Parts: sequence; C-alpha cells; structure tokens
Amino acid sequence: MRELADTFLNYLSVERGLSNNTIISYKEDLKCYIDFLMSRSINVLSKVTKNDITDFMLFQKDKGLTANSIARRLAAIKSFHRFLLRERILNTDPTNLVDSPKLWKKVPETLSLNEVEALINQPDIRDKQGIRDRAFLETLYATGMRISELANLKIDNVNLEVGFVRCIGKGNKERIIPLGKKAIQNINRYLQISRPKLLNKKESEFLFLNRFGKKISRQSLWKIIKRYARDAGIKKPIKPHILRHSFATHLLERGADLRSVQEMLGHANISTTQIYTHINKDRLKTIHRTFHPRP
Repeated sequence: MRELADTFLNYLSVERGLSNNTIISYKEDLKCYIDFLMSRSINVLSKVTKNDITDFMLFQKDKGLTANSIARRLAAIKSFHRFLLRERILNTDPTNLVDSPKLWKKVPETLSLNEVEALINQPDIRDKQGIRDRAFLETLYATGMRISELANLKIDNVNLEVGFVRCIGKGNKERIIPLGKKAIQNINRYLQISRPKLLNKKESEFLFLNRFGKKISRQSLWKIIKRYARDAGIKKPIKPHILRHSFATHLLERGADLRSVQEMLGHANISTTQIYTHINKDRLKTIHRTFHPRP
C-alpha cells in the first residue's frame, strides 16, 4: 500500500506539478490512512470498504481533528483511490459514496486600512533588513500573493518599469499581477541598497533574501510579519495570509469586480473568492447598526 501511495505522490509531483508543500500534506494524509487500515489488518487496498473509510473519519474526529482537517484528509484519500481506479490497479472506488463532513466557510481575519499602514511602517528602513522587510510587506499587500509565492518570486519575474509581477501559483499556474507605486518604490530601494549587501558578492535568482544571501523561507516571512504585527499593537491573530485576505477585502470594498480579484488571487473557482463578499456584508451591517436611526 505504501508503494502505491509513493506512485500516486510521484504522479502529483511530476504530472500534476503540485507544489512541494501540497505533496507533503498529501503524504501525511495518506500515511495516517494507511496506518489506520493496517491497524485493522487490512493489508491490500482492494479490501477497503466504504465503512472502513467512514470509520477512519470517525477515528480522526475522536482524535480531535476539525471538520476542515478531516475533509482535507478525505479529499486526499478520494484522489488516491480515483488514481488507482483510473490506472486499473483497483476495480472499484470505495470513496465514491462517502460524503465530506459539513463545512462552515470561515470568514478569514483581515486588517483594517490603519492596521495595514501600521504594520507596513514598522520596519526600520535605515537598516538593510528593514528595507527588505518594508519591500516584501508592500509587495504582499499590493499583490495579494501567498507567502510561499512571495518566497519563490524570482527577480526576473518582476518588471518594475511596467509595474507587474509574474507569479507562479498552485499547480504551476501563472498569473500577472499589477504592482502599486509604493510597492515599486520600496522594491527599487531594496534592489539598490539592501539586496547587494545581503548577497555579499554571491548570486541568487530569488528576489527576497535572508541575511545569508539565500532565498528567504516562508516560515521566516511569517515570523517577521508576526513580530511586526506585535510591535504595531495589532491584537488580531496573525495568520500567514492575513495581508492576502486584506488585499482582497479592501479591493472589493472599493468596488473591484469579483472576477478581477479572483484572477489576481489565482483562485481556480470563484466560490473561493466569494468568501470575501461575506466580510463586506458584515461591515455593511455594522455601518447600518451604527448610523441608521432605527437600527
């Protein structure tokens, strides 16, 4: 069973072009699934039934996993079994009749305009790392890129003269995103002053570098954002995509159309982008309650 899982993971990486982070998630989900099957003395996937998969989901729930995490694990298992059916390794797909747990779409946490301003102004631009940090914060808010996309952004994919970045997103899908004036100014300052000092006569194809002149990791970017948010006095829980969520929400609040925001975010399905419209509705309700004479 583990060999089949490895074959599937290789297919996801080579033929589907999924990111390394996604592959790692699939690997962990399938490991938990196979470990559960083996604990029940099921050593071949052809013996798996719908009841086994339902029991696995209940087992995960008893372990304290959220509905979101269980749904993600089930999605990985369904993809795995569909792959085995398509490759004619199995004759049936026991996941076909298994429904995902009901999910509430959680409205993502966002920052207000003042909080974004306070966050972006935290880095000390008299310092080489502060110049870098201001540039990447401006870039995140200007483009709505994911943290991992920013970490993997190559210098050749940034056109400051035209004011666009070429972003490689999930599944190696490419999208072009405009850059605002402030982002362009701060990236230019970073390229002229800070990046050469970080490189220290070395070379790198990546735009944002750590203090050793190597590509900065997404974990480091997140830690830096959390530190600046704390310094700015922001009390909200800071998640990696908070500037991405704020980017989308602020655009929609100012009249941007949903399709354009979907394209800039790189969402395959517009229903994913529509979650940000719920934030606007909540804001409208607050305004109504505050200012209407009969709230």
